[in-house]
Amino acid sequence: MPYVPQSHTSVLFRVLLIHGLVYVSTFIPLSLSPCVCTYIYIPPVAVIATLAALQFKFRVKWNRHQSPDSPQVAKKEALEFTPFAIEVGFRHIDCAHAYQNEEEIGQVIRSKIADGTVKREDIFCTSKLWLTSLRPELVRPALEKSLKNLQLDYVDLYIMHYPMALKPGEELFPKDENGKLIFDSVDFCRTWEALEKCKDAGLAKSIGVSNFNHKQLERILNKPGLKYKPVCNQVECHPYLNQSKLLDFCKSHEIVLVAYAGLGSQRVKEWVNQNHPVLLEDPVLSAIAQKHKKTAALVALRYQIQRGVVVLAKGNNKKWIKENMQVFDFELTPEDMKAIDGLNRNIRYYELHLGVSHPEFPFSEEY
Repeated sequence: MPYVPQSHTSVLFRVLLIHGLVYVSTFIPLSLSPCVCTYIYIPPVAVIATLAALQFKFRVKWNRHQSPDSPQVAKKEALEFTPFAIEVGFRHIDCAHAYQNEEEIGQVIRSKIADGTVKREDIFCTSKLWLTSLRPELVRPALEKSLKNLQLDYVDLYIMHYPMALKPGEELFPKDENGKLIFDSVDFCRTWEALEKCKDAGLAKSIGVSNFNHKQLERILNKPGLKYKPVCNQVECHPYLNQSKLLDFCKSHEIVLVAYAGLGSQRVKEWVNQNHPVLLEDPVLSAIAQKHKKTAALVALRYQIQRGVVVLAKGNNKKWIKENMQVFDFELTPEDMKAIDGLNRNIRYYELHLGVSHPEFPFSEEY
């Protein structure tokens, strides 16, 4: 069957993601298809037509991988900050099975619908398929589990979290007696076909991928019988890893690049190379921020927006949720953009060493 553009194309990347914590983002109209562009009005923010979307940051003091109690912290943070974000105008809630708090997010969505703050159609909800459910027969059950937890009939976007399959089961990271991940052998093109069926069944309005390199994207795009191409590819992207080649590739195929770790990273030793520099302490970013009377974080966010990237960041402070509204109050000059482009060092904070021997490990390619 020939490729059919996905019809539900307004993506608000992203109001609240819980990666063991809460993320907040927006809401600017974005077309993910060459033939349809849907606009969603989200007051009280002024809409700037040239912006694809904006990630509103919470600054993070913890991570769900830091202690056995952190999933409980993630649930608590979700219940505390998700209602606040919705109340101040955010509408895209980006979740995942791996973040372990979709039930709490579902409770909040339902409560905000019940009290009249929003309607279901106001909310743009994303979830992600985890690595242990990449077998085609496991895809729909995984999505249905997320829908049950979220108390929703459909998600607006469902994303394949990584191209690497792990052994099915309840453990997020199944390991053998030597502490090595137990891989599964799955052709992610078959996984993609199962995602297409979920879209056709009305369980997901749009489907996309995350952490795919350009060769892996090409395998889906060139797959015989492709029905829907990915609307987005969510990858690590920031001034130290600006992904310019991958961005150009995605743009050429009308795929939206979504940047996680847009402000660098948390300094979690289990996940991040502690020898890498702290992005927001970079003197070039600091000088540009001082010139515009903004923070380095706002400059890093604005940089991505101006290059057509949907940008994400992390945190858990209401003050910073509001602070990032200021990203609409200024524009970086061509000289600023060139200077920030020059910061690229191909530094990947999230190197995913555990999966480096997986045949589908995505980060061995240049882009």
